[in-house]
Amino acid sequence: MKRIGVTGHRSIPQEAQAHVREGLRAALCGHEGSLEALSSLAVGADQLFADLALAHGAELTVVIPSGDYEAGFDETELVHYRKLKARAAREVQLNFPYSTDEAYYAAGTYIADHCDRLLAVWDGRPARGLGGTGDIVTYARGLGRPVTVIWLDGVERD
Repeated sequence: MKRIGVTGHRSIPQEAQAHVREGLRAALCGHEGSLEALSSLAVGADQLFADLALAHGAELTVVIPSGDYEAGFDETELVHYRKLKARAAREVQLNFPYSTDEAYYAAGTYIADHCDRLLAVWDGRPARGLGGTGDIVTYARGLGRPVTVIWLDGVERD
C-alpha cells in the first residue's frame, strides 16, 4: 500500500484554492493500487486533502495531535472534522494533553515518518511557529522523503 501524507497551511487564499485542489487531485490520481492518506484534519490543506483522498478511494489515517484538539475548531469546522474522522480507517492519538506547537510538530513528524511521499501545500516561507508547514517540509526532506510542493506562484498568505 502506498502511503501519502499531507502538511499544509490552514489558510489558502481564494486565488490559490483551485490550483491547490487540482495539484492534490493530480498527486492522488497519479498512483495505482491501494492508497493510505495520512492527515491531521486541520482546517485548510489537511481537510481538503482528506476529502480528495477519500473520493479517490484511499484509506484515511487520522493523526490527532492532542487530547483537546477539537477545541481549536469553530462549530462549522468541527462538524466537517468529525465527518472526516468518522470515515477514517485508522486513528493515531498522540500523547499530548493540549494543542501546543510541540504537539503539532509531533503530528507533522509522525506523518512524515510514516508516509512514502509528502504533499506540502506550502508557500515556501518559513513556519510561523514550531510545527508549521515549513518545519515539516524541512524534517521530511531531512529524512530523504520525497516532498511535492503544491502552491500557486505569486500568491501570498495573509
